[in-house]
Amino acid sequence: MTEALLEVKASPLDSEMVINMGPQHPSTHGVLRVILTLDGERVVKADQEIGYLHTGMEKLAEYKKYNHVITITDRMDYLNSTGNNLGFVLAVEKMLELEIPPRAQAVRVIMTELQRLASHAIWIATHGLELGAMSFFFYGFRVREMVLQLIEAACGGRMMPSYFRVGGLARDIPDGWTQRVLDLCDTFERETVPEIHTLLTTNPIFRARTEGLGYISAEEAINWGISGPALRGSGLAHDLRRASPYSGYENYDFDIPTRREGDVYARYLVRVDEMKESVKIIRQAVQKLPSGPVKANAPRIVLPDRHLMKTQMDALIYHFLITCDGFPVPAGEVYMPVESPRGELGFYIVSDGGPKPYRMHVRTPSFGNLQALPRLIEGHLVADVVAIIASIDIVLGDVDR
Repeated sequence: MTEALLEVKASPLDSEMVINMGPQHPSTHGVLRVILTLDGERVVKADQEIGYLHTGMEKLAEYKKYNHVITITDRMDYLNSTGNNLGFVLAVEKMLELEIPPRAQAVRVIMTELQRLASHAIWIATHGLELGAMSFFFYGFRVREMVLQLIEAACGGRMMPSYFRVGGLARDIPDGWTQRVLDLCDTFERETVPEIHTLLTTNPIFRARTEGLGYISAEEAINWGISGPALRGSGLAHDLRRASPYSGYENYDFDIPTRREGDVYARYLVRVDEMKESVKIIRQAVQKLPSGPVKANAPRIVLPDRHLMKTQMDALIYHFLITCDGFPVPAGEVYMPVESPRGELGFYIVSDGGPKPYRMHVRTPSFGNLQALPRLIEGHLVADVVAIIASIDIVLGDVDR
């Protein structure tokens, strides 16, 4: 061992120290490794390493028929499973030029807004917990459980419902389901919103831990590829539901919440306001819910109902062909973006005319937002790193797909 390695600093605080936060850390929201260079307690430099969760979902999709890929998409982001289903089926339907029945579109909107409500509730719950506010953790999970029970009642699954199909829905919603949705909206507005404001919004400790922290301007956020509430927290009212409507969003009246402060607290307030807007959209969709079919009239693409398969020979043949061979999608390419709870979620699909995607790439919001993390945390105290990571709301399955 050389003499230099045996040298002992007069004071350890005179030198920089490199520490690893993660990849196994409860506050990195998954297996994320952040390499922090510290001067005392202040972050001088930050670097991040991803890939610990890589599932190869994009490559896996190339070996599966289009309907089977749906079951992969809801596993990319387990907090936005129906939203991921929606982005994929919309991309395939765009290539097929399918016309989706109005009832199916309205149910899709209700489902994805319920999922947004649950996702934001979980985010607020865990964000508060990481800063020492434990009470709302339980209230937030109560909201999520109510949403998951509704999803389960409609399709039988909770976290991975795979409820949407190319051409519509797997099945119609059960009787009395819409009243349960309205009851959830009432409970949220009557109980959850006041609880959020009492426990967090006006909490002086929570505000001291979040205000003025992790600032980024709108221009910088755009340059870093940030989207969703993290972008709207910097003042830019960009939301794909309004900027590029899909599934009939242009028929609903709702606002795009923004804040100009660009800090952690602003991103929190944007998500709280977005939950209220989601409830507004859900109420409108339930009130306007049209009657009619929930599957497009495309017998070579959409599986027939079970009772038709048992009574009609052509329905039985189509069911056999679709189940065994899938359905061909015209050759070409498409990019379909939707507004996830975390930002822009886009599916890019290349078809060679066969029953499987030739290539699929997903533009996930967590990946885009995570790029800006070093910029956001450098210069802050190490104790603030947790709050800033949480404020961009990443899901590592969304990053390492």
